[in-house]
Amino acid sequence: MTTGARVARGMGVRALRELGRRVGRQVKCAAVRQQTRSAHSASQGDVRKIALVQGASRGLGLEFASALLERQSDSVVVATCRNPEASEGLARLREVHGPSRVHSVRLDLTDPGSIAEAAERVKRDFTPRLDLLINVSGVLHIPGKMMPETSLARVEYDQMLLSFQTHAMGPALVCKEFWPLLQASARADEAVLPAMVNISARVGSISDNQLGGWYAYRSSKAALNQLTKTMAVEFSRKKPKVAAIALHPGTNDTDLSKPFQRNYPKEKIFAKEFGVRKMLEVIDAVAEEDNGKFFAWDGQEIPW
Repeated sequence: MTTGARVARGMGVRALRELGRRVGRQVKCAAVRQQTRSAHSASQGDVRKIALVQGASRGLGLEFASALLERQSDSVVVATCRNPEASEGLARLREVHGPSRVHSVRLDLTDPGSIAEAAERVKRDFTPRLDLLINVSGVLHIPGKMMPETSLARVEYDQMLLSFQTHAMGPALVCKEFWPLLQASARADEAVLPAMVNISARVGSISDNQLGGWYAYRSSKAALNQLTKTMAVEFSRKKPKVAAIALHPGTNDTDLSKPFQRNYPKEKIFAKEFGVRKMLEVIDAVAEEDNGKFFAWDGQEIPW
């Protein structure tokens, strides 16, 4: 009796049939994944030409805007922040790339009305479609007013509220208002898989939390992760397809991380240019089957 026959005899006919069905489903799923990749065979970094960067006045947001403009001669960036007129960085980008490629729009995450107004203005004055949306804004400390909590006794309502407005509530409304523009992109060009990218943080992972502390920041990023996952579930049920992911940027040399860098290995603190380049590599590789995942800057998947 052959090995295969012995296995078959031990399993029984019903079990073999079930195994066959499972294998068939796996083969079918693999074929669907291949078809999905074939449908979007062009590099998304090449075909995504119109991006919105929320929180683009400085730090990682400004670097994202700069990198997206530099890698294509015909790309367009809509840069949003609370006070775009005061951003010297955005002014420099307009000088270098021209006002037709850099559009600055006021958007305040703590003001729902400004988010809706920003979406209406973008659609009316600049573009009816977006290929990429990146929610970047973050708050961890405000000199003299706010620092990450080292114990439950330090938790304050106002700090919690600001953190949730910045990391969860505001970005959720941004996604809500601009989702139709991402869908419009997918309808206009079948080669484009529009992406909604929410910059999260590894400390927002509940299963990865071994140190505690940082109550407002951790919990608001965890909320952002749940919102992203929930959006992705909805996106998976609707056409045209849009992908939503959460993305951990690592520790970058920005104002947000400055007070905490002395306790962190120097080799793990990235220059903004390096961090954004690596994150764009992750974003460009996102396929439909990656919808709803949580990635690190190096492409590794992070547990929720």
